[in-house]
Amino acid sequence: LRLWEAATGKEVICLKGHSSSLLSVIFSPDGKTLASWSYDCTLRLWEAATGKETCCMKGHAGAVASVAFSPDGKLLASAGLDGTLRLWEAATGREITDLKGHGGIVSALAFSPDGRTLASGGADRTVRLWEAATGKETACLNRHQGTVSSVAFSPDGKLLASASHDGIVRL
Repeated sequence: LRLWEAATGKEVICLKGHSSSLLSVIFSPDGKTLASWSYDCTLRLWEAATGKETCCMKGHAGAVASVAFSPDGKLLASAGLDGTLRLWEAATGREITDLKGHGGIVSALAFSPDGRTLASGGADRTVRLWEAATGKETACLNRHQGTVSSVAFSPDGKLLASASHDGIVRL
């Protein structure tokens, strides 16, 4: 994993820790933490300024497919190719809960702007809504005919968009 200075393209730091190919990376809302996930079934947190690994989270039996920080940066959600969805305490890496409901790969995650709701989508062609504080499923939306590949809330949190391999975006 490499960090680059955007203005110059100069490499700032190279982070090593994963034992397999990386799938993606995101910054925390405050930009101080970097999350990376990989085919090695781990989710790792790094100090963006120093490159120091602060946490290695294990729990998925398959590769981690998607990760999302809550807007306040206190929670981290991860979705896996193993069909699991997990909530973590971002500061410590402690697993808070394992959310059960999807019937296959979970491939998309998004927190609502207020951080109260987590949306997930997956190969079971559903979008599920979860209460972030409790992990309780509050809704299951099942209008897609293909794997849900992306979910996103509008900035005011009143709309949720989902995109699917069926070629349709739904609001």
